[in-house]
Amino acid sequence: MDLEAQILHEHSRANCDVIVNWIGASQKKFDQLFQLFLHGKALVTQRAAWPLSYAVRQHPHFIDKHFSSLLDNLSRPGIHNAIRRNTMRLLQDVPIPEQYQGQVMDISFNYIIDPKEKVAVKAFSLTVLGNMLQQYPEIGPEIKLIIEDQWEHQTAAFYSRAKKLLNQLDKQK
Repeated sequence: MDLEAQILHEHSRANCDVIVNWIGASQKKFDQLFQLFLHGKALVTQRAAWPLSYAVRQHPHFIDKHFSSLLDNLSRPGIHNAIRRNTMRLLQDVPIPEQYQGQVMDISFNYIIDPKEKVAVKAFSLTVLGNMLQQYPEIGPEIKLIIEDQWEHQTAAFYSRAKKLLNQLDKQK
């Protein structure tokens, strides 16, 4: 398969599934997608993000050797919302290696408090932080303060994730 051509063929769930199915259980094919995600033309990187996140959902270990590059990519100025959204989506579904946990927490908190950030990125960031709560219960009060601060300015997607996280925090007490 010409992966770049397939990515550009159309932006749809069906095409995302075609790419994820093509990758299957192949680390080598995933690595090809990851390279396009990092170094492709702007439209290719945006569209590659969706199948990338779904491939990682099926095979979380695929991202292990790319973790540093994945996080560095989030630090690039001006990256498209699709890249942030799908990167945070995949971070919900994988164990975060210890050496990256602080960086992932910082990124997640920054996305949540950014008034210009899209709600899906904020919602996925809440889930990432919720996943880290058991290991780092000390972040609970900060999460609660941020949720309370953001509450009146958010949408249903944010409320849904925030309520789950607040319930999780209440159970920890």
